[in-house]
Amino acid sequence: MPIPEVFFTVLLPEIEDNAELKVTLHLFWLLAQKKGEPRCCSEQELLADRVLQRSLKRRGDPRPVEERLRQGLEKSLARGTILRIYLKVMGDDSDDDEILGWYFFNTARSRKVVTELQGGEMVPVRLLDMQQERAEVQNEVAVPAGGHVLPKGPDRLHNIHIQIDRPNIFVLYEQNIGLLSPLIADELRDAADHYPVEWIESAFREAVQQNKRNWKYIRAILRRWETEGR
Repeated sequence: MPIPEVFFTVLLPEIEDNAELKVTLHLFWLLAQKKGEPRCCSEQELLADRVLQRSLKRRGDPRPVEERLRQGLEKSLARGTILRIYLKVMGDDSDDDEILGWYFFNTARSRKVVTELQGGEMVPVRLLDMQQERAEVQNEVAVPAGGHVLPKGPDRLHNIHIQIDRPNIFVLYEQNIGLLSPLIADELRDAADHYPVEWIESAFREAVQQNKRNWKYIRAILRRWETEGR
């Protein structure tokens, strides 16, 4: 997965946080080594990554590396660089419930995967196993989202609940345009109620790529899509 041009022309000039930059670059390197689809990595994988841990250590910073990692991930999520999903595997007992966090780059292919997960379609089994080496999986196996899935021992079945973690319209505005005013906040609230989340994210992304960082331009994009279609 080569680093795309948009990283250097759009993202890099905007990133000021050291942890966000290091996490973003490490994800490019890490996901480039993955095989199969979807290309993603788990939260546990990142927390156990010693190369990333060394990269995030800062002399004189008393905070644990895990805190700096989560700081970088949250900022990257807010910027829209990456997507995060949580898969909650519900066991027979509530104490057996397991939450698996996964990170994707915010690409058209990844958004398609996320949309399919939201729509209750098929969940790749690889997303359910934190310890699985995905490079060893040649044939993709999938299970119905929200249904009975993946046995864990003889005759033991589990349910899946999927939660998609995405920046809301207010975070997108503050991250890409600036501080909110009460008037703009009301307009954003109306837009969030009126347009699909995917449209709003795409409109912000297009505005950033065109260097038109203002709500008037984004609102015009949304209205055009509403009347003419995307």
